[in-house]
Amino acid sequence: MSEHHHERDVPGFGRVVFRPVAPDTDADVIHSWVSQDRARFWGMTDADRDRVAEIYRYVDSLPTHHAYLALRDGSPVALFQSYEPEHDPVGQVYPVRPGDHGVHLLIGPTDRPEPGFTGTLLREFLAFVFRDPGRRRIVMEPDARNDRVLARLRRTGFVDGPLVDLPDKWARLLFLDRATFEG
Repeated sequence: MSEHHHERDVPGFGRVVFRPVAPDTDADVIHSWVSQDRARFWGMTDADRDRVAEIYRYVDSLPTHHAYLALRDGSPVALFQSYEPEHDPVGQVYPVRPGDHGVHLLIGPTDRPEPGFTGTLLREFLAFVFRDPGRRRIVMEPDARNDRVLARLRRTGFVDGPLVDLPDKWARLLFLDRATFEG
């Protein structure tokens, strides 16, 4: 299993796989998610399928940024991205520490909301990111108006950092230390 692939059976949840996004193959499902109003904070509601594929081809070309499709029992359920903050606009708005690693999360739509679903996927992804022993702290920068995501991250152990002005949004930085996550 490569460092960019994760596969695990989660008791009571199912088989969880994170694999790198295949920009052309996965563009249909990603476009169907990011074009919905519920994904407006992702910033791609106006992008067509070809633009989505182009964006993820670009992300795929960067050694500092990675995009993953999350599958549950073989079906796509979420999109996760990870990045090195010092190579991202977020690194210009806070003092990046050695071992910081940034992540983004977009849960796909569902017909049947399931208690614990988002939390389980998020914990699996954080464990995947922390597999690299050099990563000591995870940073997320959701839109400051996205109360649902802010509440979810705080419940997961993230602590508030400053409000920051990023090129595409007013964001709340949140941080999760490895010791807090593993404790």
